[in-house]
Amino acid sequence: MLELPDLSHKTVIMFDLDGTLAESKSPLDAEMAGLLAGLLAIKKVAVIGGGSYGQFERQFLAYLACPPDLLQNLFLLPLSGGAMYAYRDGAWQKLYEFAFSPEEKAAIMAAFDKAFRATGYAHPSSTYGPVIEDRGSQVTFSALGQEAPVAAKTEWNRTADVRPALIAVLEPLLPDCEVRFGGLTSIDVTKKGIDKAYGIGRVMEFWHVPIGDVVYIGDALEEGGNDSAATRTGAMTVDVANAEDTKELIRSII
Repeated sequence: MLELPDLSHKTVIMFDLDGTLAESKSPLDAEMAGLLAGLLAIKKVAVIGGGSYGQFERQFLAYLACPPDLLQNLFLLPLSGGAMYAYRDGAWQKLYEFAFSPEEKAAIMAAFDKAFRATGYAHPSSTYGPVIEDRGSQVTFSALGQEAPVAAKTEWNRTADVRPALIAVLEPLLPDCEVRFGGLTSIDVTKKGIDKAYGIGRVMEFWHVPIGDVVYIGDALEEGGNDSAATRTGAMTVDVANAEDTKELIRSII
């Protein structure tokens, strides 16, 4: 059972998306949407994840039934902090994005090819959508494809996860990039220094708050996990197992 910390004194509540607010690439459920609306009425909120802004629109915003005036209290950070969006003048506006150049993207694709060959990696015979996706400021490899069902991703993660070997080859090939685990089956590549720790820093900057006023909630805070960068910032972190734990936390605040 989740031990509920006292977060009432925190000004900014930051959440990972997949595995924390919703299952991997699955829609926000109605109960979570309602809880987040209640939280936005009293706190500033930021949501960060590895997906593109389009993924945030489909998975998160489409189900967040929230009065427009409360959206002023929400920041979205897709691409693991590689971009940031705020609701201003009745629309979501991009505040920044660190896009790769065509040459940088080509180098990343070539590095993946070398890593596959070096490790003897064979792609599964059946995949769901693109295996490597260009997200602008992030290139993402997903072993089963971008649209794989959660059950299939969970099984692959449990029985066939070769990402540590791939990352060991990729990192020296891409010294100017961050190469890290993403979700259950993915490897995310962004520019050097662009990760969830960077995103936390930008949120603090935009809202003019000290690190002591921030809490980060995620499901993969362990070393090597896709939320682990948050632990480097000095912000308070809370480890949850799933969205149900997150709901309990939000209820304890509101």
